[in-house]
Amino acid sequence: MTISRPLEAPQLPAQVKQVLEDFLQAARESFGPDLLSVVLYGSAAEGQLRATSDVNLVLVLSSFEPSRVDSLRAPLRVAHAAIQLSPMFLLREEIPAAARYFASKFADILRRRVILHGADPFAAISIPREIQILELKQLLLNQILRLRASYVSRSLREEQLDLVIANAIGPLRSSAAALLELQGRPAPSSQNALELMGGELGLANWPQTLASLAATQESRLTAPGEAARLFFQVLDLACRMHSRAEALSGEVRRESF
Repeated sequence: MTISRPLEAPQLPAQVKQVLEDFLQAARESFGPDLLSVVLYGSAAEGQLRATSDVNLVLVLSSFEPSRVDSLRAPLRVAHAAIQLSPMFLLREEIPAAARYFASKFADILRRRVILHGADPFAAISIPREIQILELKQLLLNQILRLRASYVSRSLREEQLDLVIANAIGPLRSSAAALLELQGRPAPSSQNALELMGGELGLANWPQTLASLAATQESRLTAPGEAARLFFQVLDLACRMHSRAEALSGEVRRESF
């Protein structure tokens, strides 16, 4: 039996809550009994939604049939335009493979999720530590490489670099939470994890940098003349976090002997 329940995520803006409820109703009508679960995850589930944040959903289905899917296309377009809704459509039997192949994403889902419809489809999921570390290293290195390329291609215009900085903060926050959890020290929230990680890694003037990052993510603008300085602080943070993840790999190798 599936259970539909009211939105439980804290501090959702009224417009986001309404659009999300409308989309959920449309999904229930479109998929009917094929809709097994709907899971809100990420910053919205944590009550930390910002201007640059997507609203992330997983819809777990028993089947994905055109006759049911087609009627959801228009509601999704509306929801994406209104609140940056980003859904994942996952068949029930795909859950174990998806958690294994996309370990970092599903580790984040396990940390930050609210069940909006049906039973919790991820309650029995366990992701091996070595897989989480490997994918975390890959994600951080990929972000480092993308940040460097973005600086070269976009920093001539400060407002474009502002967007690069704003869009980098969410993934770094999730990676900080993953690092602390892998160290056996889970943080109360991903924001708290980022605060702790920057301090532990010895970044200069970290409280001021953290305040600047929060303001940039909210407004997508830095103070005039500050974008390049703040960008290189973000890049330094990503590099230090990658080094911390590499150190975790060394611990795993030693434990295997």
